Amino acid sequence: MIANMSAESSDIKAISEKISLDGWSDGDGLFHTDLLLELREEVRLHEFADALSLAHTGHNESKMLSAVRGDSTLWLDDPRCGDASKKFLVLLDILRIELNRSLMLGLVSVEAHYAAYPAGAVYGRHRDSFRDNDARVLSLVCYLNTEWPDNAGGALRLHLTEGHRDIEPKLGTNVIFLSGDIEHEVMPSTQTRYSIAAWFRQREIQLR
Repeated sequence: MIANMSAESSDIKAISEKISLDGWSDGDGLFHTDLLLELREEVRLHEFADALSLAHTGHNESKMLSAVRGDSTLWLDDPRCGDASKKFLVLLDILRIELNRSLMLGLVSVEAHYAAYPAGAVYGRHRDSFRDNDARVLSLVCYLNTEWPDNAGGALRLHLTEGHRDIEPKLGTNVIFLSGDIEHEVMPSTQTRYSIAAWFRQREIQLR
């Protein structure tokens, strides 16, 4: 077992093989449930304290509020975040190292934020890489929803060559995919949906 993670090295190898073959992988068991519950409590406290900010699309000079995206976010390295966020960032960096060993993608850093989608909110179809910057190589979504009925909606929809695949946003489910290759969207839900989105990054190269 990798230190402080639920996953075994064999689990990371299996994830890496699926990403190498298909461009994405989903499953559960990467992180301890106790930590996920701490993260859920933390994001809800931030939400009640109005610490989350409406998310933007684009980056740098092109950042803007858009109807395409309806979530509110808080970066996990924000000084207002607590021990659970710090623990999770450490685990993400461990995961970065393990994935890099398997996939050799030149991953040098990781960034992550909480995301809260109110009922009815969506994030339209998109890719996570930017046209002028290819630093984001792998995307990870980790769900923090403890009670999620089958009819609540809120799936992450991956648009794949063979058709779309919907991933339910239940506690502990993780999805990892190639940021520049996999188009995806967040479907509307009937209740607030909590998650962490993370990106494993290579050295930044500005594209023209």
